[in-house]
Amino acid sequence: MKYPYGKYVFLTGGSSGIGLATAELLASNGYTVFSASRNPTSTFRDFPCGGMVRYVALDVRDPGSIDSVTESVLAQADIGIVIHCAGIGIACAAEDSPTDAVDNLMKTNFNGVLYINKLFLPHLRRRGCGFCVIIGSVAGIFPIPFQSHYCASKAALDLYCAALRMELRGFGVRASLVMPGDTKTGFTNARRYEIDESSPYFSDCLKATQKMEKDERTGRPSTSVAHAILKLCARANPPPRTIIGFNYKLLAFLRRLLPDRIVEYMLRAIYMGRE
Repeated sequence: MKYPYGKYVFLTGGSSGIGLATAELLASNGYTVFSASRNPTSTFRDFPCGGMVRYVALDVRDPGSIDSVTESVLAQADIGIVIHCAGIGIACAAEDSPTDAVDNLMKTNFNGVLYINKLFLPHLRRRGCGFCVIIGSVAGIFPIPFQSHYCASKAALDLYCAALRMELRGFGVRASLVMPGDTKTGFTNARRYEIDESSPYFSDCLKATQKMEKDERTGRPSTSVAHAILKLCARANPPPRTIIGFNYKLLAFLRRLLPDRIVEYMLRAIYMGRE
């Protein structure tokens, strides 16, 4: 195992799904992972190879929480890798845009990444070597009906990471976006329906989201994403984007070739059963 960025990792969204799988896999390969979540249930966990997961309480929506945790973690370890796994989803019509729910989603999926990087990136620059991994989604390149806000948050991360990668390169710091497709995690059950039964979109929203959730429950395990991240952490020159799964890589390739009208037709047929 190679450790071009060192063995100390800070990771968000570590209580479940991709974040939990990644923290445990990295620790089982010798890393010490500071795993952040809102309500950690323990203090630390040792692994036979010498790795460790150290659990810290943090709310990515709260700058004050991020300030205190960053100061504490950097006082304890020379963090070389920052991994952003925290994320939530909502289901609603684009027209509805429930203010509180959308604000909460953007604070969790996008703003939290910005603020954590604002505090950790200066440390990575000073050490002259580091790696920032951001969990995006293929939903950032494929518009999914009734997931407009989630798709927007992931599309924002895509372009943010691409720009960040260019800005950091001269300082020896790398950045990569990891893009899973349908993945079997607790994220599915945690998704909130922010749409009223009286909405003219209600039946279409229910149908489209249930189709997506069925695909998620039969999707790839979260460990498939964790293994991809582990491989990236061992690369001195990681790629800009990593799409998980051959089928999604193929779809992303076709997305660049097909006219937008064809892509829209296909997505409507898949999720809404309409031409």
